[in-house]
Amino acid sequence: MLTKEIVIDGKNVKFKASAAIPRLYRIKFRRDIIKDLQKLEKTTKLIKTGKKEEYEIGDLEVFENVAYMFAKHADPSGVPDTIEDWLDEFQTFSIYLILPQILELWGFNQMQMAESKKKIRELTGN
Repeated sequence: MLTKEIVIDGKNVKFKASAAIPRLYRIKFRRDIIKDLQKLEKTTKLIKTGKKEEYEIGDLEVFENVAYMFAKHADPSGVPDTIEDWLDEFQTFSIYLILPQILELWGFNQMQMAESKKKIRELTGN
């Protein structure tokens, strides 16, 4: 489990990644966060290399959902129960500034989970 604070519109917002995120995301949005993050990461790479100009509307919605879930997981009582109420707390919410940090946080979480699996295999011989 990892946490990170990101400044959004001058406000410190805490985000949390853990093994619970895929389940929470699936329950809330009826989507697979792993697939959604992979698509966002692919689009980000295409934009960085100039092969694509910008994110599509669908990408923006997925990004907002992902960001909301990470924030709600970090601060369940401090983050509103709806994504719309949460987004209303900000005047600006830039995918270009926030998404790379969320992808980094999720990447660190994935590395930790892979390391844990490796250690379990070493201990159990499976």
